[in-house]
Amino acid sequence: MTRVDTAETGRGGRRATGSRAWSAPIRRAIRRGSRPEPWKRGPVLAALAVLLSLLMLLHTQIPNRVGNLGSLVETFLPWFGVFVPVLLAGALWRRSASAVAALLLPVTVWLYLFGGMLSDKSHPGSDLTVASHNVGAGNPDPVGTARDLVASGADVLALEEITPQAQGVYEKGLAKAYPYHKVLGTVGLWSKLPISDTRPVDIGMDYGPLAATKPAAVKLSYNRGLRTTVATHHGPLAVYVTHLGSARVNPRAGFATDSRDRNAQALGKAVAAEKCKRVVLLGDLNGTTDDRAFAGLTSQLRSVQEVAGDGFGFSWPATFPVARIDQILVRGVRPDSSWVLPATGSDHLPVAAGISW
Repeated sequence: MTRVDTAETGRGGRRATGSRAWSAPIRRAIRRGSRPEPWKRGPVLAALAVLLSLLMLLHTQIPNRVGNLGSLVETFLPWFGVFVPVLLAGALWRRSASAVAALLLPVTVWLYLFGGMLSDKSHPGSDLTVASHNVGAGNPDPVGTARDLVASGADVLALEEITPQAQGVYEKGLAKAYPYHKVLGTVGLWSKLPISDTRPVDIGMDYGPLAATKPAAVKLSYNRGLRTTVATHHGPLAVYVTHLGSARVNPRAGFATDSRDRNAQALGKAVAAEKCKRVVLLGDLNGTTDDRAFAGLTSQLRSVQEVAGDGFGFSWPATFPVARIDQILVRGVRPDSSWVLPATGSDHLPVAAGISW
């Protein structure tokens, strides 16, 4: 009778018998059992992907009661998409199929919110070109800035943060290209077309210890808003130029926007009372149109960048723009195109738009 040998050949040609013959398969089975399957790996990464989706989709529900957290998130909302490739790298490293699948949620939400900004929505032809620029109080080259703005070819040009020292420089540098201009406080408008009915717009600025009296001379020096009428070939155009209060991130106070938010509410009321059908708002709003603080303005006016721009049109800071806080908003006219001009000596980039009737 032939004897059946159940021994297995081990490493080096040696044969293992008994319990040793089964030890290797058992160890392999234990190792396989100790490693989770691809769909069970990375539960934390999958959960973070879902939370990221909810944060972007429900950003309006984030309260502002603590440090204006909701407004802070909305200011940099497009940048939350950066977390998607970060989570994807983690999912691939963990070989987690569930985390990769979960990332479809934030990608879908981001495209729903901002996918339209990735395409070029501009079209050729416009009746009027408008531009706005916070020239910067610390601008080391106002002469060069004025020269660059003239080269932009804008028909109507708004400047913000004009200092008394630099005002004469801008007036001289822009005089030949723009025969009509008006400066009130720190904001001004230069135009190739006649302007009239220029007046300050009280946007509720804080005047420190002078707030109680606010004599006319003080109001003028602190004025950060104006309204004028530009006489176009298609009729009157109401133009607002404004520079709202600053927004600062403070470790103790959070996203400090009290002054800016009050200015935005006052400006919204002024625009609501405007009788002219065609309105253009130019200025440094110190915030993005996604910020709920500007609901009073965005409910009446359209952002040219969202309607006719190419990309996000970030304008600040000039060295590495992360947010569009310099805005051109319109009512009663058609935005044809919107773009960002090259950097000047300011810490903001100029913005421009073409509009038609």
